[in-house]
Amino acid sequence: MILFPNAKINLGLDIVRKREDGYHDIETVMIPTGWTDVLEIVPARGCETTLTVSGRCVDCPPEKNLVMKAYRALAETVELPPVDIYLRKIIPDGAGLGGGSADASFTLRGLNELFALGLSDEALAGIAAGLGADCPFFIYNRPMLCTGTGTDMAPVDVNLSGLTLVIVKPQVSVPTAEAYRRTTPRRPDTPLGEIISLPAAEWSGLMKNDFEASVFPAYPEIASVKERLISEGAVYASMSGSGSAVYGLFGRDILAGDMTAAFPGCPVFVSKL
Repeated sequence: MILFPNAKINLGLDIVRKREDGYHDIETVMIPTGWTDVLEIVPARGCETTLTVSGRCVDCPPEKNLVMKAYRALAETVELPPVDIYLRKIIPDGAGLGGGSADASFTLRGLNELFALGLSDEALAGIAAGLGADCPFFIYNRPMLCTGTGTDMAPVDVNLSGLTLVIVKPQVSVPTAEAYRRTTPRRPDTPLGEIISLPAAEWSGLMKNDFEASVFPAYPEIASVKERLISEGAVYASMSGSGSAVYGLFGRDILAGDMTAAFPGCPVFVSKL
């Protein structure tokens, strides 16, 4: 079985309060994108489950990879035979694009289908929530308004038809814990649920990512990517998650080669929405 775990971007991200347990309550809209890894799951040749990773370098031993954690978490719920898993990493890590979370959730989905386990999306999302805050989103993999720590989700309609999405990953990464530590939680003046219903060309000045206020001064190269996307004509641009990837929405066709030339040395993804 071959699957294509996809990245996500955050449309707005409000950090509304710090919880007593040390985590933060947020409000954000996550949407899937076409930037994907490649995941293959086959019956094991031996008697143990294995993971082989290729593509982009991942600084993580296989046994600690979220894909293996997903397999073990599902095996605690149902009996699973051993499998060999092959993961080709294409989505950049440390980008706020949820690549690792997608890999984990697609592993759960793939195992559920491969072995006809019959688990519902709700059941899989419950298992995914124990792996990471972004993981349940990739079980449903459609636009979602995410609240609480990010695991409380409700479907939301987002109309981006006709726009072109450009994602740029600068040559730096932002530790999530550091990004949260620098923020000052507060409730937004306008709820994100209201802003998202407006055309994307009207989001600027209303929709924001609260991480930008603290991340940009510490990582000016990320801020410069956003500025460049806007100067190239993006109707809206923002950092995704806690960074470091930045995306722009354009009201015209964009050539991938032009964006690659504009951001030398940076992974770039371009897709018509």
